[in-house]
Amino acid sequence: MPRRRSLLLGGGALGAVALLSGCSDDAEPRRDTGGEAAGALLRARGARDSTALLARYDATVDAHPDLAKRLAPLREETARHVAAFTTKDHSASPSATASRSPSAGGQRVPKVPEDEKQALSALAQAERQTADTRTAALATAPPELARLLASVAACGAAHVYLLTQRGTDS
Repeated sequence: MPRRRSLLLGGGALGAVALLSGCSDDAEPRRDTGGEAAGALLRARGARDSTALLARYDATVDAHPDLAKRLAPLREETARHVAAFTTKDHSASPSATASRSPSAGGQRVPKVPEDEKQALSALAQAERQTADTRTAALATAPPELARLLASVAACGAAHVYLLTQRGTDS
C-alpha cells in the first residue's frame, strides 16, 4: 500500500524530528579535545556504512528485480545518508541520489539470499546493525554530528520496520 508506506515514512521522519528537538547545543562552546578528528572518523564510518547499505540495496534489487519498486524509496534515503556524511558543507542539503555501481565505492557486492523473504530479512538485519552502531556512536560524537547520527539511526530503524512488514505488496 503506497499510502501506508508514505504514512510510515512520514511518521519515521516526525519521530526523528521529535528526537532531534530534544537535542540542544550547549550554552558554552566545548573545548575541542580531539573532537574534530573523532568527528571526522565518525563521518567517515557513517559514509562507509551507508555506502555498504547502498551496495546491499543494489545487490538485493539485482537478485530480486520484483523488489525494486518496494526498495526504491529506502535506497534513495540511504543515498541521502551517504551524501550527508560526505558533504563538506554540513549545512548544505545533500543530493538525493547516488549512482549505482557494481562495486559501490570499491566494496565487494554483498551476497543476497535466493529467497526473497530471506533477502529482505538480510537487508533488515544490515539496517538494524548499522542503526545500532550509529546509536552507540552518539555518546562520543560532537553535537552537530550526534544530531545527524540520531536522525540517520532513526531512519534506519524505520527502514527495518518497513522491510520486516508482512503481507505488503508494495
